[in-house]
Amino acid sequence: MKKQIVVIIGGPGTGKTTIIDGLLAKGYCCYPEISREVTMEAKKQGIEQLFLENPLLFSELLLEGRKKQFHNAVAETHDIVFLDRGIPDVLAYMHYIGDSYPAFFDLACREHSYTKIFLLPPWEEIYISDDERYENFEQAKLIYNHLTETYEKYGYNLIEVPKGTVEERIHYIINQL
Repeated sequence: MKKQIVVIIGGPGTGKTTIIDGLLAKGYCCYPEISREVTMEAKKQGIEQLFLENPLLFSELLLEGRKKQFHNAVAETHDIVFLDRGIPDVLAYMHYIGDSYPAFFDLACREHSYTKIFLLPPWEEIYISDDERYENFEQAKLIYNHLTETYEKYGYNLIEVPKGTVEERIHYIINQL
């Protein structure tokens, strides 16, 4: 079996982390979303919202972290590795806020290819805002649109995961592999 590096994407509050946690519980190799880690590290340095205060620096840190995750996933002994978000997410968020970015962001998307992309649609019933998630549901829908456009720009065929229980969603993803 050829190595599969599978990414789960979607706007904020669509259930990505819950699905990753469920896949982990089933013994799959999974890499967590790193933006909360970057945000919390910045808070320790006295920057309340790095993404809002210095979006380019935040995005560069995310890009580096996601590239590292990709290379670690390639080196894994597991046949399937799931990632909570991928490199093109960084560009989608930059498009969302209307910021420009250096050419190496685009190059990173072209140089790192994922096997499959599963897209979680906006789902108001499960959407929760918290200290690291400052977007409202309307903004989450806009982010979803930017994610879709960005991944499709890089030639990915997005597989939309139907709404349902965590188990149903995990079952759907595994059956598509």
